Amino acid sequence: MVEQRLAQLDNTFHALSDPTRRAMLRNLSVHERSVGELAAPFRMSLAAASKHIKVLERAGLVRREVKGRTHVCRLDAKPLSEVKDWLQYYERFWSERLDVLEALLRGDAPTPPSSPRKKGRSR
Repeated sequence: MVEQRLAQLDNTFHALSDPTRRAMLRNLSVHERSVGELAAPFRMSLAAASKHIKVLERAGLVRREVKGRTHVCRLDAKPLSEVKDWLQYYERFWSERLDVLEALLRGDAPTPPSSPRKKGRSR
């Protein structure tokens, strides 16, 4: 079960690693689109668009339905919630560092001590 979830997360991150696929997902967030509609902004062949869509399908981010001769794709955002959960764990590290930076910028926190120079050496 855990290995399957990790594989799913890996597939999702792989799918999101490509800017073309991220743009396709953004287009699908508005409404469903055909493979041709997804390919059009990138001036790519239907075969190339289909390869990108297959990666998105393997990640579970896209569902494809055949309507006659047209392949219609729609977004399935469920895998993105697992990515969000994974990222939330690390959010605390960002928040702590940003809180320290904010305190330094406001002058609320003491500045870190500078490193002492060794006697007898000049720079």
